[in-house]
Amino acid sequence: MILIASTIKLIAEIALMALLGRWLLGLLAGSKKDNNLFYQILHIVVRPFISLARLLTPSLVLDRHVPLGAFLMLVFVWFGATLFKIQLCVQLGVEQCK
Repeated sequence: MILIASTIKLIAEIALMALLGRWLLGLLAGSKKDNNLFYQILHIVVRPFISLARLLTPSLVLDRHVPLGAFLMLVFVWFGATLFKIQLCVQLGVEQCK
């Protein structure tokens, strides 16, 4: 179970960092962001999470706000996985949790 909690937490961390990097690179690159190779790579990494957020959000949420919704959902998943991992570590003991 610790492996599952750690895996979910790791996936959420990677997706959160990719979303944050995509946002920052979009700010730096401006209107030329679609031609930027690194922006395209980050977009490929976060596309499944943004698509899932689009499915879960109501249709009145604008498409440009969906990445923010995906970011917030991933933050909640990360917190949930972290709390679950802490709970497991308390139950099993810190030595077995490493």
